[in-house]
Amino acid sequence: MSIEPWVAEDAPTLTSVDGVTLSTRGERTRAALLEAAEVVFGEVGWEQASIVKITGRAGVSQGTFYRYFLSKQAIFDELVIDLNRRVRRAMAEGSAPGRTRAEVERGGFEGFFRFTADHPALYRVIRQAEFASPTALRHHYERIAAGYRQALERSMEKGEIASGDPEVLAYALMGIGELIGMRWILWNEEGHMPTEVIDELMRFVQRGLEATS
Repeated sequence: MSIEPWVAEDAPTLTSVDGVTLSTRGERTRAALLEAAEVVFGEVGWEQASIVKITGRAGVSQGTFYRYFLSKQAIFDELVIDLNRRVRRAMAEGSAPGRTRAEVERGGFEGFFRFTADHPALYRVIRQAEFASPTALRHHYERIAAGYRQALERSMEKGEIASGDPEVLAYALMGIGELIGMRWILWNEEGHMPTEVIDELMRFVQRGLEATS
């Protein structure tokens, strides 16, 4: 999966709930809360997750929580955005060294698989978003697809891959990557993607895109 190069402006200015720009210490506290939320939502799910569990995991008071997030819903939505931002960055950085379309695709997939191996809660959180926050769910997939579509459009213009509808192709390849990752990372106790699986995946992708090797 190859998306647009990562750009610094994609990272927003962080503020408290009352709009005050966070200090370095405040940024660390907010990050700790999001990290705790990732673990809690990933382990117990939306229904059983609570602000008490999140703050307990982060080692901060409930009063501190409300400086950064208004509710459980607010931190969940922000967690989806945060995970999306980080996985897109991992994919972009993974694909950046590629010189051919096949190398770029492989690097993007590998970046995605490395991220999901390190953050298996990504799968669980995104699936919870289907009912806990449909808007956040749609945002997640649309942000990935937008960058992927642009990358595929450029490759079509250069003649690197066959012409087609780049948005359809983007969602098709995203679906392949997500299910392959689920099977060999989320369900695999070893927690990494076997090289032979990536090799087989890339043979399929190259045939589908008619990408040059």
